[in-house]
Amino acid sequence: MIDVDRKIREYAEYINEKIDEYISSEKFSGRESCGLDVMLEAMAYSLKNGGKRIRPLLTLEFCRICGGDYEKAFPFALGAEMIHTYSLIHDDLPCMDDDDMRRGKPSSHKVFGEANALLAGDALLTYAFETVLSAPDMSGEKKAAAGLALAKAAGCSGMIAGQVMDLANEEKAAALEEIRATDRLKTGEMIKVSALMGCIAAGADEERIKAAEKYCECVGLAFQIVDDILDVTSDAETLGKPIGSDAQNGKSTYVSLLGLEKSAELANNLTVEAKSALDIFGDEGEFLSKLADKLLEREN
Repeated sequence: MIDVDRKIREYAEYINEKIDEYISSEKFSGRESCGLDVMLEAMAYSLKNGGKRIRPLLTLEFCRICGGDYEKAFPFALGAEMIHTYSLIHDDLPCMDDDDMRRGKPSSHKVFGEANALLAGDALLTYAFETVLSAPDMSGEKKAAAGLALAKAAGCSGMIAGQVMDLANEEKAAALEEIRATDRLKTGEMIKVSALMGCIAAGADEERIKAAEKYCECVGLAFQIVDDILDVTSDAETLGKPIGSDAQNGKSTYVSLLGLEKSAELANNLTVEAKSALDIFGDEGEFLSKLADKLLEREN
């Protein structure tokens, strides 16, 4: 039996340790830039500010269960986490969600100012692709495939499109399908590409890639539904960020449209569907199956 909490901790510790290597000034030795130290500090502040590390974890674990060496896939995993972090920095800016707290700490723009926070996000975005395309243990073909997939997931037809839709939804009573479409892009695409890059690193076949993507599509939607539920049922101390803003702004959510009970039921059904997608991996899919349950039952 796999101890899911222990394995999550082991992955998080490994990811955090490797992040230190990639975000240190030694990594940039030989590059002259007067603003480098300030940017590295701002980048590290957000990148190292905890989080569940779900995206890089998915890259590493899908690489492993598809027969690859997950350590060699780390640059792909970090690329996904850097883009996720940049999106959070920009989300918190006054021109977007205007949030002063992130994971229990002041948001980047409250610490470094709006301009440097914006630039730190830009720096993480571009460094993500440098990291993926410089992966030392991957073939040029795999690096190109991962970089292209990441660009599509993070760009104007992926995460950015979802963010645009999310902003538009704040100004109207959005229907359930509009919310689902928004979440598939804003949250789901980056979760899905994280797994896809792990599959690419391992040289997985199309059947396993499709199973990985199906798992992530379901887990990603369930994750967002749980977020909406926690925004109503939890508290700011537990979540590490303000709660109730959606209701205050009259924004349509799964909870406002379906109610708490139906929302929880939908998240549960999606989790069951996600776990079913892992059948192709046999016993190797046990951790990811338990991870899906863990994300469903989370409190923050």
